[in-house]
Amino acid sequence: MNKEIRNFCIIAHIDHGKSTLSDRIIETTGGLSKREMKDQVLDSMELERERGITIKLNAVRLNYLQDNKNYEFNLIDTPGHVDFTYEVSRSLAACEGAILLVDATKGIQAQTISNAYLAIEGGLEILFAINKVDLSTAQVEMCQEMMIKQFGISKEEIHLISAKSGIGINDLLKDVIKKIPSPHQNNNDSLRALVFDSYYDKYRGVICFVRVKNGKITTGQKIKFMQTGAIYTINEIGYNTPKPIIINELNCGEVGWISAQIKTIRDIDVGDTITSIDNSALEPLPGYRKVLPMVYCGLYPLDTSKFEDLKEAMLKITLSDSSLTYEPETSQALGYGIRCGFLGLLHMDIIKERITREFKIDLISTAPSVLYEVVLTSGEEIKVDNPSNLPDRNYIKSIKEPYVKLAITTPEEYMGDLNKLCKEKRGDYISMEFMDNNRYRIHYEIPMAEIMYSFFDRLKSISKGYAVMDYEPLEYKENDLVKLDFLIANEKVDALTTICFRNNAYELGRKLCNKLKEEIPKHQFEVAIQAAIGGKIIARETISAMRKNVLAKCYGGDVSRKKKLLEQQKEGKKRLKTFGKVSIPQNTFIKIFNED
Repeated sequence: MNKEIRNFCIIAHIDHGKSTLSDRIIETTGGLSKREMKDQVLDSMELERERGITIKLNAVRLNYLQDNKNYEFNLIDTPGHVDFTYEVSRSLAACEGAILLVDATKGIQAQTISNAYLAIEGGLEILFAINKVDLSTAQVEMCQEMMIKQFGISKEEIHLISAKSGIGINDLLKDVIKKIPSPHQNNNDSLRALVFDSYYDKYRGVICFVRVKNGKITTGQKIKFMQTGAIYTINEIGYNTPKPIIINELNCGEVGWISAQIKTIRDIDVGDTITSIDNSALEPLPGYRKVLPMVYCGLYPLDTSKFEDLKEAMLKITLSDSSLTYEPETSQALGYGIRCGFLGLLHMDIIKERITREFKIDLISTAPSVLYEVVLTSGEEIKVDNPSNLPDRNYIKSIKEPYVKLAITTPEEYMGDLNKLCKEKRGDYISMEFMDNNRYRIHYEIPMAEIMYSFFDRLKSISKGYAVMDYEPLEYKENDLVKLDFLIANEKVDALTTICFRNNAYELGRKLCNKLKEEIPKHQFEVAIQAAIGGKIIARETISAMRKNVLAKCYGGDVSRKKKLLEQQKEGKKRLKTFGKVSIPQNTFIKIFNED
């Protein structure tokens, strides 16, 4: 029985060097030669390379020789952004240990602490490391003090490394062997394997990444997914080094992938337990913690005939991203589409980009919205993710919206303007802390809805790019919120309906009415554009009628003939105004929803 397995992942805040550390570990252990190496080798998506962030977790098996012993490392690279916390929780469920990485130039940040607590809750052994110690701007002592204070560890427990140049990597790997426990191993137990990731291959069907907790998986074995009840026969087993290697079995404690020609995507749930038909386990493994979406948005195909393709694309994406929720919806203005729930704004942006790139579907996305808690006069409490579904004001007792704790790290000279921005966005000041020579961190409680639009762009503009922001979800708070409807020629346009703070409603209504006036083409009758709260109109713009010269053909004759033609035109326009339909081109919605 092999006792030399180490399953571990790397966790940190975004852009602290996780992927670079993964690269060095792969290079040090000989997973790839220097000639085969490239930056961010585990970031396989083009989007990850472009943005310089990890979006998807990735598992790789490495062999490491130490003291004449051969160790098997199963390394899982994880994302760092708060929107991908769910990916991190899935990585931790498949590991016994984690390397917690801190950037020497930035110190401990919000997601560092959040990920550390996730690992502690999961009972993982944590190794602490400070990265980028070879940079001239590195503040190693400050980082050490912060880590000692935050995590209650000694200075000797903190590794000083440079993932870029390879400083301290060997010592870190020795500590992985020494401190991270090997997994429980018993190949004779009933098979229980945790599905922690999956993706769709058009030739082989669904490929499942698994961590074998009990028993073993072999080629030709008949397996059952305990949650869905689906039964399949395994035809291929393997692991990545990161090159794919085919093997005959995965033993207890090991990490790898399985293929069973699974073509029905709904048969697979990430977090499900695989067991064997011959010697079935009685209970599934505990799944992952379920996270609730924070941001909702409607996605509609630009070409309405591609609605079925969009549903198929969502099915395939949810295979690898089970935090994404969606359901079909219909809009009078946009046709058939889907309502999606995302963990945050970056998550939403990435999913939209993936659909466009991977599945070649051009999308119109409605304005993002958050999940509101509505208490009705009857005492019933409902949740509303689509503003057009908000009940009439007469039936509403109160509306609550989600708040986040916002942390902005900024040089001192921009603090005044950034505080003003947060106040303007209904933020409540919490605290301020001194970071180092010229940097401060300010904390605000702020509605999630207020940071969804132009907040990040304005923050970067005010600070000339020097300020950075993080947020973490808080509780719901009651506010004076209203449903703002938009009417075009007296007809409500459901795609434009929004929920906003009452004091901001007039400005938002006027701004959007002006924008619609610019974008909607003229008709042969006058078109009224109105913003309304309930039955009260708060803003209005009018698109004047298209002028047609009906007298052009009258080159002479009695004036009464001209008057008759003008009267007929007047009557026709009056009739059109009553019965005419306003056609809104699709590009009008694209321009409006792409505006901040």
